[in-house]
Order: sequence, then C-alpha cells, then structure tokens
Amino acid sequence: MTASPEIGTARPASPGLLRSVFRRHAAGVAVITAAAGRPVGFTATSLNSVAAEPPLVSFGLGTSSSSWPVVSEAEHIGVHILGEHQEELAATFARSGADRFGPSTGWRNGPQGVPVLDGVLAWLVCRVVARIPAGDHRIVIAEAVVGDPAGGGRPLLYHQGRFNALRD
Repeated sequence: MTASPEIGTARPASPGLLRSVFRRHAAGVAVITAAAGRPVGFTATSLNSVAAEPPLVSFGLGTSSSSWPVVSEAEHIGVHILGEHQEELAATFARSGADRFGPSTGWRNGPQGVPVLDGVLAWLVCRVVARIPAGDHRIVIAEAVVGDPAGGGRPLLYHQGRFNALRD
C-alpha cells in the first residue's frame, strides 16, 4: 500500500476555493483574438481540445471582460498557443486596459479578418459554433477552419499564479 498525503480540512465551495485549487493545475497559455471594427484579445488558460472530428476547441470568457462584447458577436476567432519566450505578450493580453495591439505586438489581419499574432508556436482561425452560459462566463465552442502548427519552441505555462516554462 502506498502512503497518501494527509487530507486537510475540507472547505465549502467558493470562488476562492476554486481559484486555490486551480493554482495547482498547470495550464498552457493561449491568446484568443477577434475583430469587429477593432481587434480584441485576451490571455486564456481555459483552452481545450473538444473533438477531432469535427475539429473543435473551447475556452471560457467572463461576460464582464472588455473582449466579451466583440467575442459575443464574432463569427470567427483566433487561437494562439504561446511559447515560453512570450511571457510579456501573455501579460499584455492579460492586463486590463493594456494597448494589446500596440506597437510592441506583432500581428496581422489573418483569414476571415481575424488578428493573427506573430511568433507563436501555433495558431488557428475558428468559426464560432456555440456560446454556452456558465455562471458569469460563457463557454465558447469553435470549429477550426485554418491554422499553422509550425512555430518553434516550447510552450508557456501558467502555474501558482505566474508564467512558467517546462523543465527537462
């Protein structure tokens, strides 16, 4: 029999408990972009692959986010997998009020008019197929229509409230 860690005192479910638990869960870092007159984007650690056939992804976005009004209407969104060299880019897209598409951000108009970021490990342009209410968030499900997985490097991770890189 293997020894198991001691179980502490159980706490009632709350936003704080959920945040504390998920700080212990390492997640890949992505930036989601969309455009409707102006480009918007945000850093996401909730990106998931949903299905291979059809190729579906999902992510969560708070309805109070400055990006939500555009994403709520967008037909297409961009998904960008960040590399360990892009911690500053991740921080920019996570910061409220930041000039996310300013001079320090390399990007171009991609397929379907979606902003595509430069230097990422991989990117997809996806057609939004559903926006599902989930508390104060929406879960967005989108089908990949085009992309490029050819960027080089290792992924950026988020763990314990900060950006990290993989260790060998």
